[in-house]
Amino acid sequence: MNEANAMDLQSLKFFQAVAKSGSISKAAREMNYAQSNLTARIQQLESELQTELFYRHHRGTTLTDKGILLLAYTEKIFRLIDEAQQVLRDNDTPRGPLLIGSMETTAAVRLPHLLARFHRAYPDVDISLKTGPTEQHVEDVLNYELDGAFVAGPIAHPDLACQKVVEEELVLVTDASSFSIKDMRNRTILVFRQGCSYRARFEEWLRHEGVIPDKTIEFGTLDGIIGCVAAGLGISMLPRSVVEKHAKDHHLRQHAIPSRFGKVETLFIYRKDNHMAAPLRKLIEMIRDDE
Repeated sequence: MNEANAMDLQSLKFFQAVAKSGSISKAAREMNYAQSNLTARIQQLESELQTELFYRHHRGTTLTDKGILLLAYTEKIFRLIDEAQQVLRDNDTPRGPLLIGSMETTAAVRLPHLLARFHRAYPDVDISLKTGPTEQHVEDVLNYELDGAFVAGPIAHPDLACQKVVEEELVLVTDASSFSIKDMRNRTILVFRQGCSYRARFEEWLRHEGVIPDKTIEFGTLDGIIGCVAAGLGISMLPRSVVEKHAKDHHLRQHAIPSRFGKVETLFIYRKDNHMAAPLRKLIEMIRDDE
């Protein structure tokens, strides 16, 4: 059998399953397939391609260099098949899944109205929202794990397209007690985890002011930061729109910072080379209409 025959989709599915699970036995259970048959198919694929795809050891399997290369092509092949099916099924009526990412702050303030409008207009679209830092969302969009994401700009990547959503004004946020910039030297800063653009901007401003904070505490949620700032645990830097929403209930104070550090665009990013299914296309149109 020649290599073209060896590279059938079923063999690639078996190979991909073993590569992702790290074990032939685990892949066989997940696929409800006899382990001996799966082992034979993998061995047959290696024989016909005349290369070793896995290192076998007592803990399972590990991809060889050639295996890593084949996995990249395999995932690209299945992405293209999925894209072809989407294109052929797409009748311009938005339906099906829409996977988007967002910063915590944008999800809390900017997205509820937008997503509610989108859902009313296109009820057959199943929206999944993943919150997290900009850096992670950029990676997930590039790896086809998200259809698009709301992130902090600027973003410059040849494979990404950007749609401006809004320009945010960042402010220093403290509890209701009196505060001056010199007090930052003795305060704990409360931030999202690494990869957050607002955190990077905050740290850049502190370095510019020659301030080394007393301590840094990372949070996974916006509510956690807001609550702890209000309790006097530390200070943070957040969009003014977020602070204004919570200021009255939490007795927060906001302080202007230099525009060099305090102005940041929120962008919606998506891949340039991916087929734009109707749900994503309609979401982008709605964002443009709101601009």
